[in-house]
Parts: sequence; C-alpha cells; structure tokens
Amino acid sequence: MPTDVQLHPIAPVQTGPTMSEPLRRFLTAARSAGVRISSAESIDAMRAVEVVGFSDRTVLRDSLSLLVAKSVEEKQIFADCFELYFQRNDFTKPNEPGWRTPQAEDEDDEDGGNQGGGPGGTGGAQGMGGGQGQSKAAGDKLAQMLLADDRAGLSQAMEQAAEQIGLNKISFFTQTNLYTRRIMERMGIRPVEREIEALRRDNNDATNSRADALDTGRERLRDRVRDFVERNLLLFAKGENEKFREELLKSSKLSNMERRDMDRMRVIVRGIAKKLAEKYGRNRKKKNRGQLDTRKTIRRNMAWESIPFITVWKQKKIDKPKVMVLCDVSGSVAAMSQFLLLFLYTMNEALSNIRSFAFAGNLIEVSEILEKKPIEEAITQIMMTVGFGSSNYGNALLDFEEGFFSAVDSKTTVIILGDARGNYNDPRTDIVQRLSERAKRLIWLNPEYKSSWGTGDSDMFRYGPYCHILTVCNTIRHLENIVTDMLKGSR
Repeated sequence: MPTDVQLHPIAPVQTGPTMSEPLRRFLTAARSAGVRISSAESIDAMRAVEVVGFSDRTVLRDSLSLLVAKSVEEKQIFADCFELYFQRNDFTKPNEPGWRTPQAEDEDDEDGGNQGGGPGGTGGAQGMGGGQGQSKAAGDKLAQMLLADDRAGLSQAMEQAAEQIGLNKISFFTQTNLYTRRIMERMGIRPVEREIEALRRDNNDATNSRADALDTGRERLRDRVRDFVERNLLLFAKGENEKFREELLKSSKLSNMERRDMDRMRVIVRGIAKKLAEKYGRNRKKKNRGQLDTRKTIRRNMAWESIPFITVWKQKKIDKPKVMVLCDVSGSVAAMSQFLLLFLYTMNEALSNIRSFAFAGNLIEVSEILEKKPIEEAITQIMMTVGFGSSNYGNALLDFEEGFFSAVDSKTTVIILGDARGNYNDPRTDIVQRLSERAKRLIWLNPEYKSSWGTGDSDMFRYGPYCHILTVCNTIRHLENIVTDMLKGSR
C-alpha cells in the first residue's frame, strides 16, 4: 500500500448565524413552496454553502439545486424561490441615480452590505429597532440614511428589523400592512415622524426643506418595505395558503365551483386517490390476535414436541372490492359525476374490476371509454353522449337489470350517484330491492341536502330502505370519506 497518500479530513460545517441562519430560512421558504427537502439534504446543503459561499449566486443556486431539487418541477420551483429569496433590489434599481449592482455594494460599502446573503441578514445596522432607550439613536441614524439616500444601509436595516419581528411567520395577505409598520418602527420611524412634525411647526425655509426630504424618504421607505413584506409573503406563506385553499375547496359544494377552480380540484382529487391507493392497494392480511390457529401452531412447534414456543394466529385476507358505479349525468348532478369517475379511476391500484355506467334517460356502460382515453377526454365524451338530459331512473334501472345484473355478486359494491329525481316516472324500487339483496353493499350518494329529499319529484325516500349506505355527498371531502370507509370495510 502506498505510503505517500495523504488523507484530508472533511472540514467541519460552520454553524454560526452568518452562514447557517440565511440558509435555514431559505430552505424553509423552499419547503413552503413545495420542494421536498429532508434533514440529510439540509446538512448537505450547509456543507455545500461552506464550500461555495454566497458571493457567486449562480454557483450557489446550481449547487443547492443539485442537492435538494429531485424533479423537473421541483427544480423550477427551486429556481423561482431562489431568485425571489436572494433578490436585492428593494432600494437599488437600474437607471436610477446612485444605483449599483449587489457586487459593487459588497465591494464599495464600508458597512459590508448584507453578509448573511438572505432576507433578515444579521450583519450591520446595530441598534436598529432596539428598546425604548435606543429609539432616539435609531431615529437619528434612520434620518441620516433617508437624507443621504443610503440604500445599502436602509436595505440592511430593513432586513435586520424583519428578522427581529419574525417576518418569516407571515401567513396571510391581510397581515402585509401590519408587518410593514412593525418593520418601520423597528428601524426607528417614530422619532423621524416626530421630527417631521416638529420641523413643520417651525415653518421656515430650512426646516421645511428638511421636513420635505424626510417625508419623501419616509414614503419611499414605506413602499420598499411593503414590497419586501409581500415578497416574504410569497416565500414563506405560499405553502400554508395553498393548504388553506385546498381545505376550502375540499369542503366546498361541487356545484358551486368556479371554472378557474376545476383544474385545481382535479389535482386535489388525484392526490387524495393516490394516497388511498398506496394505503389500500396491496392485498393485505389482518391478524386477529385473539384467535389462535391451533393446527398451524402445533405444526410449527413439532421440533419442540409441540410445546407452543411459537404461536400462529388466524389471518383474514382483505381483498380489493369490486365496484360498479351508476352515475346520473343529467344537468343537476353532472359536475359531481365527473369527479366521482375521476376519483375512482385514479384509484385503479386499490380497486379491481371497476365498471362504470352513465345514465340520464337511458343507461350505457362507459368503462371502455374511460379505459382507452385520458380521463378528462373520456369524461367529456361521456357527457356529450348521454349527459345533461332529463333523468328517468326507472328506465336506467331497467336497462341495468336487463344488461348487467348477472355481473353483480356478493363481493360487488354498487354505488349510485344521483338526486333520485325521476321527473315523476315510475321509480322501479323493485329493481333496487333486488340489487340490494344481490350485492354486498348498495351505496347511494345524493348531492342534495336531506331537507330536499322527498320534495317535488324526488323518490329518495322510496329508494332509501334498500340502501346499505344513504348519505349526502356534494364535496370532495364527503367523497374521500365514503371511499375510505368502503376500502376499510372490504373483506
């Protein structure tokens, strides 16, 4: 073995605030935006920053992207988040007098700019926003920076004040004005405002000129701080706002959905279905700890003269349920039917032999259409073929009995989605009774509230006695709960 090989130990990661705190906040912002970052990847990112530093932002961005962004989508989210987080033009804009690049600020400014490299940097501007005893000093320094148009110093003071008030905890747009005012007060705006009032009272040319300059600087500062707060809102609250929006959409009635929400709802439905498919998709066995399998226990312990050192418990295999879905696609429930079909077909890993039927006046099987085409195109074709007409439940049930009744057995769950409004036609409750006796379960999902059942042409109370489950279902939350219960109860 060669003896001239020298091993160099890995340099320890610095954990001081100058290096770790801006990076920690950036990773928090990236997670909030939707980038999945583990603890191990955070440590790797810190070691990478220790090597490349913050001076070259392109190198920093590429290095961190390689470590934490795993997909094309995440890399785009990461890049957008990076540019937003490390943006430093709040007080320095091109083509304005005195504008300098961030590199020039770092080289020229004796205060060193923002050494932290991220919102809420920790360097410089000491004393800004301190206690009551420091308010006069903070005001004097802020007034000097406003009069001198010290943009680097103002930016640095703003970021330190933002860190002190906890700007990264901002959650809603309605908090923008509150955080804007808090940052300005931390920077020392109150003494400046009192000075402006005092100068106005003196009412001479010299004092009025200084008051006008301070007033102009204060307004410019307010605009820049508000922009900074809004940028941090996008960084740190986007994820929470998305979650809040998702919860709101899940609990909103589907018939009240706006067109702009439909795409987002499809994404939510796919996400829910994927989680349920992962949880219930595999064939499982349920152990009953209270039921000993005597024969297998004796056989397993033959080597010990059948002394039960190893116990074997009885198991029940939990099979995937067979599902047949009858969807009323008349105008009143068309939106709900579309989401039910999307939900069930996204769950094809958890459910076997899904057969789907659509009806308004008559019933047809649409399984082949849904299997051969993308789900959105298939649903559009189904709605164009049989949708949006007047419903006739008696005819639809008769079509099902004559054409598909033999496919229903004791393992089949039949789901009927509809408002049970048959336009005063014969409801054929006798067919529903035979279907209920033949199937494992008959589930009826009605998008109307219970207060509307039995009113007008509604036959819901006539069908109700033959349903194993009869419930209101007009939101994605209802649909998720019903399908979850169906999967839990499958045997």
